[in-house]
Amino acid sequence: MSHKSKISGTEKIAAVEKYLRGEGSLRRLASMLDVTFASINQWRQTYLSLGPDGLLNTSKNSVYSAEFKTSAVRDYLAGNGSLLDICRKYGIKSKTQLNNWVLKYNGHEKLKTSGTGGLIIMTKGRTTTYNERIDIVKYCIEHQSNYAQTANEFQVSYQQVYSWTTKYLKNGVEALQDRRGKK
Repeated sequence: MSHKSKISGTEKIAAVEKYLRGEGSLRRLASMLDVTFASINQWRQTYLSLGPDGLLNTSKNSVYSAEFKTSAVRDYLAGNGSLLDICRKYGIKSKTQLNNWVLKYNGHEKLKTSGTGGLIIMTKGRTTTYNERIDIVKYCIEHQSNYAQTANEFQVSYQQVYSWTTKYLKNGVEALQDRRGKK
């Protein structure tokens, strides 16, 4: 989820450009702006990666496809550059983000498309039958556990799809039965 920064994008750009011109150290600039060294160092990396526009505050987070993530990770693991080099090449804002993808990839976890891809997710679920839940879970699994797409397709909530899929994968098809109110 995006968050509001106490430092505007233009102030970040000005601070990084001061540093690049040699008009102050990152530590001194961080102290002047009352931010951590890690923050201003991240701004520098983002500036070098994406240019000044990368520091402008946006109202929404970036969405990366699974293919994009995999490509960036494989490029890094093939030794085609440092984390920062790969971030610059692919326009990724944070080395930490890329490193997290590498850790997931090396841990044999599946890299999924981030966010919902702009889909509006239903927040209120609807009543479904047992057979309907089975169909929904099968669709979700066939589509690489894309909960948002499944929720949109069947007009149920994201939470319902996630919950049913998790139950199904953990305990099988019997877990999809609604046992509320039964002794």
